[in-house]
Amino acid sequence: QLQLVESGGGLVQAGGSLRLSCAASGRTFSNYDMGWFRQAPGKEREFVSSINWNGGGTYYEDSVKGRFTISRDNAKNTVYLQMNSLKPEDTAVYYCAAKQFTRWVYWGQGTQVTVSS
Repeated sequence: QLQLVESGGGLVQAGGSLRLSCAASGRTFSNYDMGWFRQAPGKEREFVSSINWNGGGTYYEDSVKGRFTISRDNAKNTVYLQMNSLKPEDTAVYYCAAKQFTRWVYWGQGTQVTVSS
């Protein structure tokens, strides 16, 4: 099992920034592609961003391109999501996840991000 623990969420005004962290333990972190997802109230969980096992490839959902940056530090077993220019529609619970083959199989408990207008 790979355990994932998110942190860094909170309340921020529109236009502000937050940095989410996801600390992994239990298995070799660098074996996994990692991703961030979010779920707003009344909506389905959606993909936000992902990064390859070695950081060589990053991917973003269109609405966050240019505002969010995903990164990872394999020495610290941690993946990050830097979120800038936050908008009220970014309000959601943010989850990190680890991919095994083609499936996202390990999930954190989530961290709440609330952006006030």
